[in-house]
Amino acid sequence: MVDEVETARKRLAMRAWRRGTREADLMLGPWADAMLPGMDRAALDEFAALLEENDVDIAAWLLGQRPAPARFAAQVAAIADHARARSASAHSGNVR
Repeated sequence: MVDEVETARKRLAMRAWRRGTREADLMLGPWADAMLPGMDRAALDEFAALLEENDVDIAAWLLGQRPAPARFAAQVAAIADHARARSASAHSGNVR
């Protein structure tokens, strides 16, 4: 029997990496790889809701060009922080 939560994690990881814009892929994909394994069903549902949004909007929120809607604010901040940390690490030669 297939575990429903594990299936949801795999589906969300695929959606995070194949958004349609490379910018969104590179911010959402690594965060998904790092965080999805530890997410419970409620957190997975929240991430799924974010992924329903338009890539242009998500990228603008993650880059701080526009504020994220309140329902996504904490999640967007966590993803943006993760992307900044990865970028800083890449610039120092320590890509994670």
